[in-house]
Amino acid sequence: MTKCNHCFNACLKQENVDMMTKCIQLDRECAEICSYLEGAITRNSPFIKQLAAVCAEICQTCGEECNRHHHDHCQRCADACFHCAKACREVS
Repeated sequence: MTKCNHCFNACLKQENVDMMTKCIQLDRECAEICSYLEGAITRNSPFIKQLAAVCAEICQTCGEECNRHHHDHCQRCADACFHCAKACREVS
């Protein structure tokens, strides 16, 4: 969540922000689902497995998009997303 929010903000400051539109959108989606899943886990929600499966899919997609960009913040975000996707798949 933190890496996605950082990437989101850094992408908005890029010279060619239009090229970063998909990355920005996926950063936002990924940060939101990670935050929601974290809350669901702390509430002991009965939907943790389903939410983790969705989170894994979104994290994987965000990681793949960030990995396409050579900015340092995108690469760090991609690494975090792939790690999160793996952890979510283990939960789901």
